[in-house]
Amino acid sequence: MELTTLWFAVIAFLWTGFFVLEGFDFGVGMLAPLVSRGEGERKQALATIGPVWDGNEVWLISAVGAMFAAFPAWYAGLLSAFYLPIVLVLAGLIVRGVGLEWRGKVTHSSDRTWCDLGIGIGSALPAFLWGAVFAALLHDGALAALVGGVFSLSLCLLHGAVFLALKTSGPVRARARRAALAASAVVLPAGIAALSGIPSTAAAEWSADPWPWACALAAMAALAAGAALTWRGRDGWAFTATASSIALTGAALFTTLWPAPLPGLTVAEAASGPYTLGMLTWIGLIALPFVLGYQGWTYWVFRRRLTAEAS
Repeated sequence: MELTTLWFAVIAFLWTGFFVLEGFDFGVGMLAPLVSRGEGERKQALATIGPVWDGNEVWLISAVGAMFAAFPAWYAGLLSAFYLPIVLVLAGLIVRGVGLEWRGKVTHSSDRTWCDLGIGIGSALPAFLWGAVFAALLHDGALAALVGGVFSLSLCLLHGAVFLALKTSGPVRARARRAALAASAVVLPAGIAALSGIPSTAAAEWSADPWPWACALAAMAALAAGAALTWRGRDGWAFTATASSIALTGAALFTTLWPAPLPGLTVAEAASGPYTLGMLTWIGLIALPFVLGYQGWTYWVFRRRLTAEAS
C-alpha cells in the first residue's frame, strides 16, 4: 500500500473515531437539561461523559494534526474554505469544556445554569457545523449544508440519548429512551436525505466504485436498527447500531472524497514528501497502540451504570 493511501485511510479512521466518540458527548451535553429533574439527576447525566469527554477530543486533535503533517495542501484548503464555521466549532468546544469543568466547582444555581447553557450550546454548534462542513465538501449550495448539519445534529442527539439510556438508571434512563425515540423521528428522514446524496458526486462511476453506495445503504440500515432496538429497550445493541451508523457514514464520506478530497486537488498532489510520510508512519506505529489501549482501559474502568445523587 502506498503511504499516501495509508495516511488517507488513517485520517479517515481518526475523523470517524472522533464522530463516533464525541457524537454521544455532544448528544449528552444537549440532552442533559431535558432528561433530568433536579441537580442530582443533572449530575448523573453529565457524569456519564465526565471521565471521557476530554479524551474523546484527542481524536479531533489527532485527525487535524495528521492532515497538517501528511496532506498540508488539503489541511490548508479545508480550513481556508470553511474558516468561519471551523472557528465557531472551536469556540463551541472551548465553551463546552469550560462549562463541564466549572460546573462542579460553582456553588450558586445561577452559575450552574450558565454552565449548562454553555455545555448545551457548545455541544450543538460542533454537532451541526461539522455535518454542514463535510456536506458542503461534496455538494455546492446552502441546502446541502443545511441537510448535512440537521442530520449530524439529530444523529448526535440519538447517539447521546442511547448512550444515556445505556449508562444510567431510574428516571433519567426512561427519559433518555423517550428522547431517543423522538430523535429517531428526525434523524431517519434526515439520514435518508443526507446519505442518499453522499455518493452522488461519483454517481457516473458507481459501478466501478460501489463502496460509497454500499456504506451509505448500510448506514441507513444501522440507523433504522438503532431506532427499533431503542423501542425494544435493547440499550447496548442500540448504541452499537448508532455507533455503526456513524462509522459507516464516515466510510461513505471518505470513500466518496477519495482520491480528490477537495475540488481540483488529488491526494497525491496534497501529500507531503515520502520522507515525511515515512517518519509519520513510524511515529504512528509507536504511539497509536498506546493511545488506543489507554482509551479502551478508561472506558472499561468507567463502564458501570450511574445512579442519581440525592438533590
